[in-house]
Amino acid sequence: MHRVKAIAVLAAMTLPLPAPAQVAPYADLAALGEALFFDPALSANRTQSCATCHDPATGFADPRGAASPGDDGVSLGDRNAPSAAYAAFAPAFHRKENGRFAGGQFWDGRAAGLEEQAGGPPLNPIEMGMPDKAAVVARLRENPAYVDGFGRLFGTGTLEDETAGYQAMTAALAAFERTPEFSPFDSKYDRYLRGEVELSRDEELGRLLFFSQQFTNCNQCHQLQRSAVDPQETFTNYEFHNIGTPENAELRGMNGIAAGTVDEGLLANPGVDGAAERGKFKVPSLRNVAVTGPYMHNGVFQDLRTVVLFYNKYNTKNPERLVNPETGAPFGPAPVPDTLSMEELTAGPALDDQRIDAIVAFLKTLTDARYEPLLGD
Repeated sequence: MHRVKAIAVLAAMTLPLPAPAQVAPYADLAALGEALFFDPALSANRTQSCATCHDPATGFADPRGAASPGDDGVSLGDRNAPSAAYAAFAPAFHRKENGRFAGGQFWDGRAAGLEEQAGGPPLNPIEMGMPDKAAVVARLRENPAYVDGFGRLFGTGTLEDETAGYQAMTAALAAFERTPEFSPFDSKYDRYLRGEVELSRDEELGRLLFFSQQFTNCNQCHQLQRSAVDPQETFTNYEFHNIGTPENAELRGMNGIAAGTVDEGLLANPGVDGAAERGKFKVPSLRNVAVTGPYMHNGVFQDLRTVVLFYNKYNTKNPERLVNPETGAPFGPAPVPDTLSMEELTAGPALDDQRIDAIVAFLKTLTDARYEPLLGD
């Protein structure tokens, strides 16, 4: 009896095993979005993907300079590519009860959310340079895996319709940007909140200064949650302010925009009207700020310490503290002086070098773990 069972078992072992189940490519919306994010075929000359200007190796920002070169190899914009990290937490563009605009994507908030933002660069002539949505969807149809993936996720024939296909593409990209890949909340600061590490003396001083209502104005614009220890603090209130960022003359010299031409900022948003909004830009998140320079909407500052010194200029009368250390000359004038957020900019006393260095040290603790090697010493 036992011998018969043994023969049956051996026979079963020699039978061919069933083929493994076939896993459909891009069965997950975020996985499809990830493929699209890194695909240069979505640009006119097939040289540029979303990741080109939002490099995951450098905090989803563009390390190549103050503004990103276009797919045509010639075009150069006038604004710095903001980091796409933590962008999913920005609320839709809206007007707050206090009358201020907030939220949206891009420096002027002109895209209400991630989906709308994702649809912008492929069609921008100085970015990815595709002529229209139909051309983008035609590129998607070139890839059999996309045809299969879009069909499974959005319905058969989605890529046969340019409007539906383009909308599906932006939905997939947005789904990828909402994954923990972009927003891991695992910086030293996050680990400190969880009790896993301690901050250094300088980092702790910087933290206290940052959240202070007496010594700095940092958290007036760079704090969203009511609690200073909220585990999902994005370090921006998503409002729009004019802080007097000087013109980037070097960038203007390269992109051919005449010196003195004012970037209208928030007023360039089609949904905004009124001279009071001129020259205002969205307050960016400070997460990964230490590794995502250059800084400001036009990339005018290279070093994070220079940014803190620039803010400090509004509270000091010492002429030596009004000098940009990167140029050796005084900080340039505000392009739109009439709409400066003076109440926020002048809150608090002038800071000495120790306190400036401490704030920089704290800002470095907001760096996601994967980018900490970029901090160096």
